[in-house]
Amino acid sequence: MGGAIEAGVPNYIDKQLGGAWGAGERLYRSGPWQPGTPSQGYQLPFTPAELFKKAIGAINKEFAASGTPFAKMSPDQQDDYLRKLEAGGKDLDGVPSEVFFAHLWGSTLEGFFADPVYGGNRDMISWRMIGFPGAYASYYDLVDQHGIKIDRAPMSLAQDAHGHVHPNPNLPADSPPHNQ
Repeated sequence: MGGAIEAGVPNYIDKQLGGAWGAGERLYRSGPWQPGTPSQGYQLPFTPAELFKKAIGAINKEFAASGTPFAKMSPDQQDDYLRKLEAGGKDLDGVPSEVFFAHLWGSTLEGFFADPVYGGNRDMISWRMIGFPGAYASYYDLVDQHGIKIDRAPMSLAQDAHGHVHPNPNLPADSPPHNQ
């Protein structure tokens, strides 16, 4: 099957950070900037793109000082570091580590399971994994049939009649195909 890298999740995240969501176009941006309660949601002055840039910059600086970049660590070491970020209590240049982890985790899930039109879920890898048929235009012939297994190849919103997926060209980032 494959994981986040094979599914193009970094490409999806780059596109989201380079677009309206990353610019915080729908976020309240006038403060006051005080810690809130969990029910109040996100309470930082950073757009998502700023949040990622600050946190990743702080992480890169930390690993540069240690001599071993995150990408060169063993999977167990990477998992341990991510668990520490998730647990919180670490300041990543003004970004609480648990806030960064939550954004990274949410974006990773979105990129893995979203329609390929948004730049992730390459070759509908996650949909094939879970048996999701995707975005067929009509399930009219099946509407009265309950509890049946839909055994079709997944279909993207961006799929043409020949089965080729065309990601949305209006989203800014692009990465090379995974086989390069």
